[in-house]
Amino acid sequence: MTTVTLYQPVGMEELQAIRESGWKAFPPHDPEQPIFRPVLDEVFAAQLARDWNAAHTTYRRGYVVRFTVSKAFMNAYENRAAGVRGHEEYWIPPEDLSLLNAAIQGQIAIAGTFAGHDAEYRKFDETHA
Repeated sequence: MTTVTLYQPVGMEELQAIRESGWKAFPPHDPEQPIFRPVLDEVFAAQLARDWNAAHTTYRRGYVVRFTVSKAFMNAYENRAAGVRGHEEYWIPPEDLSLLNAAIQGQIAIAGTFAGHDAEYRKFDETHA
């Protein structure tokens, strides 16, 4: 089976919910930004985690998580460019998040973290199997 590796920037609260799911599912998305938008590039995800999660969330922490989904599942969703070349993301509507969670192959893993908006990216390869 062909798979796609995706990255998602998350804050501490989202990371805790992922942990509580056994590293298998993303929580419902923020009502202010209902579209779940995983990205294809870790560097882009790190930029989002640094510029948004580590700068604007309560705990000033930004994490990049990595997960794998079957390519056949992702073919149902449009791959969009988010501003500049190389910044590609999928748009998953809120009503399909449970379908995405069910399609995750293996576990969600922490790929890296930021502590505060000016911190350097600390790359991890933390799996939870």
